[in-house]
Amino acid sequence: MRGSDDDGHRAVTATGLVLCDDGRYRPPWATDGALREYYDTEWGRPVVTEHGLLERVVLEGFQAGLSWSTVLAKRPAFREVFHMFHPELILDMDAEARQAAREDARLIRNGRKMDAVFTNAAATVVLRDDPGLRSLPAGSPAEGVLGGAVAAVRPGLPVLLWSFTPERHVRPRSWSEVPTTSPESEAMAAELRRRGFVFVGPTTCYALMQAVGMVDDRVEAD
Repeated sequence: MRGSDDDGHRAVTATGLVLCDDGRYRPPWATDGALREYYDTEWGRPVVTEHGLLERVVLEGFQAGLSWSTVLAKRPAFREVFHMFHPELILDMDAEARQAAREDARLIRNGRKMDAVFTNAAATVVLRDDPGLRSLPAGSPAEGVLGGAVAAVRPGLPVLLWSFTPERHVRPRSWSEVPTTSPESEAMAAELRRRGFVFVGPTTCYALMQAVGMVDDRVEAD
């Protein structure tokens, strides 16, 4: 997760976590409301489906220059308009539907980012036919994260993204140590761009890696 909001009204541990009103410690960006729910139930939990990962790629791109709380609040509308991010359904949207999406006040009305939804959906469909993306190789670092669930990683985009799981990742000891990029996120961004994706810089890719459980950046309270 990129960025944080300093909360000076609650107890903060030496590791930078905030004591919330339910007695649990969380990072500064996840102390209240929908962000707390997202952190508790979604952030850092593995995502291996094509549509789930395309959603992350798209929404992380929309977050650029905005807060995640803004994107999260609009996520239900994004899912409705873009058919739960199933790429073939996105590409089936006709000109009228695409224009309606661009004008939908429930979404983030940024023309370039909106165009990126369709660009990235098209790039995702192309990956399905890549023979090198049928499955992760035996001994992939993703096995250390997913265990037996590695078999559920779908061909195409899921295999491509999970192939960038780092060989070794050291959990940060404090919130201040949580990185915003890594060599793997830089490589992922470069490969996605090479394959036609847009709005996929190293910081965006690292946020995606955190969100889908590829790296574990949860900080202990002490």
